[in-house]
Amino acid sequence: MTPKVGEVYFVDLGYQGKIRPVVVMSREDPQAPRALALCVPLTMENRGSRYEVPMPRVPWLKLQGVADVQAIGAAGFHELTDRRGRFEASVVAKIKDRFDSHLTCNTLSRPVSRH
Repeated sequence: MTPKVGEVYFVDLGYQGKIRPVVVMSREDPQAPRALALCVPLTMENRGSRYEVPMPRVPWLKLQGVADVQAIGAAGFHELTDRRGRFEASVVAKIKDRFDSHLTCNTLSRPVSRH
């Protein structure tokens, strides 16, 4: 199984004893050296952070929440369980935009050479 961008699975993220839904954000790559997917967790705890993306209500998830791009992580394909559905490309684009802005550095600093 190779997960696709926008698919939602449940993963045991190892905190608070909860299995959480995650959105797969890594591109499909059958030649990848490791069977890992980059995933953004979904949460009901909306903190109003700039790192959160409101998710639309969908019939295959019980509750509406937010995608927390600050908590992105990798999960092995074998850890992805209980596929629920797949978000539309427009929803994935919003998550990607927020993630891209999270990674963008406003200034790049180099160590000062002391030669």
